[in-house]
Amino acid sequence: MQVLNLVTNERARFFRQQRATLRSLGVEETTLTVPGDHTYDNGSTNERSAVDYLKFLPQVVRRSLDGYDLVHANYGLTAPHALAQARLPVVLSLWGTDLMGKYGWLARACASRADAVVVMSERMAAELDGPCHVIPHGVDLDLFEPMPTDDARAELGWDADAGHVLFPYPPGRGVKDYPRAERVVGRVRERLDGEVAFHTVTGEPHERMPLYMNAADVLLLTSRREGSPNAVKEALACNLPVVGTDVGDVPERLDGVAHSRVARSDAELVDGVVAALRAGERSDGRAAAEEVSATETGARLLAVYEEVLS
Repeated sequence: MQVLNLVTNERARFFRQQRATLRSLGVEETTLTVPGDHTYDNGSTNERSAVDYLKFLPQVVRRSLDGYDLVHANYGLTAPHALAQARLPVVLSLWGTDLMGKYGWLARACASRADAVVVMSERMAAELDGPCHVIPHGVDLDLFEPMPTDDARAELGWDADAGHVLFPYPPGRGVKDYPRAERVVGRVRERLDGEVAFHTVTGEPHERMPLYMNAADVLLLTSRREGSPNAVKEALACNLPVVGTDVGDVPERLDGVAHSRVARSDAELVDGVVAALRAGERSDGRAAAEEVSATETGARLLAVYEEVLS
């Protein structure tokens, strides 16, 4: 099977994982990225201009003539380009901010014309209000797995006796709401006697993220919007407790997981982090992560491709 992938950011970890998984399942693919660079070194984003997207259109149309079986538009802003070529069927994957943000109207309009639509969560499916497949991005369970906390802290140079809260994003990514996370940790420190360290992650290779997940006591997610945040699933795979806002599929992922909770206010976020730090125990999230392994979700996406082509 030959697939032409369209994407706004081919460096996204979950997209790279998706490509690798599908290649292992026999899918041959070419990826085209919208011109321009929308990501700064500090992790903040800069929206591409209309000109960038116009330049992308003829590239897609030309490449669609090169013997592909289908076009997979990854992220809603690539959907008009996929639909502009009339020869090939179109699979559209919506990631979250494309459907829930200011260009949601465009994502909905394009979804009605695509041959198949994939969303990350049941909440997104309800927001779309049309036929779709719920397939979150998968997690590499061979990479993200539990390891001794003391060993991970020693490798990172973290204090073995402090409580460690992990915010697994660069502070500059606005939708992740770093100021809220900082505010929450400040209030956590007021309620606990021992030292509470607050860690953000910037510029680290993906392969080192399991170290951070295993060294931390709790992952804090304060996002305003999400589809299916991979950091939450990666934390589950490492048995790291998670306290997060009520976004995307976070409620489904954390349902029944020990020392983890969904919060709808700053006070609930603070309570959740305090409880996780006081417990001082790992979660049992690994079992919950099995259903969103890269192998499982990749096979489900391949089945969508096969359904469209049949």
